[in-house]
Amino acid sequence: MREEVFKSSYRGTKSFTQHSVRTLDATGFGAAADDYSEQGIDLNEQLIINKLATFFVLMNSDAMEGAGIFCGDILIVDRSIEIAPDKIILAIVNNELLIRFLKIAGGKRYFQAANTKFSTIQLTEASKIRFVGVVTCVLHLFETNLCPLFGEKVK
Repeated sequence: MREEVFKSSYRGTKSFTQHSVRTLDATGFGAAADDYSEQGIDLNEQLIINKLATFFVLMNSDAMEGAGIFCGDILIVDRSIEIAPDKIILAIVNNELLIRFLKIAGGKRYFQAANTKFSTIQLTEASKIRFVGVVTCVLHLFETNLCPLFGEKVK
């Protein structure tokens, strides 16, 4: 008797798709419609470019509402993407965690919020800046009880 061990199909590569998952057919033959059945969606596969450099952040401000990022949203941040103008950046500026657009004008760098009630922050030589990563995705939950990892939505 030969035993078959079913291991994880995922091998840590972007070439993995849901179609790579092996399935069992208990009847001994497949149905004609099996080739057309839909596979599940793996959000890690779809939304994360570099697994080792990616993490999640809970937005706790309304500074980026104009960009569609609201207080309580979950942001996907990638540390491996190059910091560049017009990207939404997660940074520590003078010991304050900020999520803002990085802007460059007249040879000067700025952090600009997408909400007019927040002022633009000019980055100077005296500013203590640590760029953390680039925001690649925002998850906006309508049903806050769907995400126990982050608890209740921030108010």
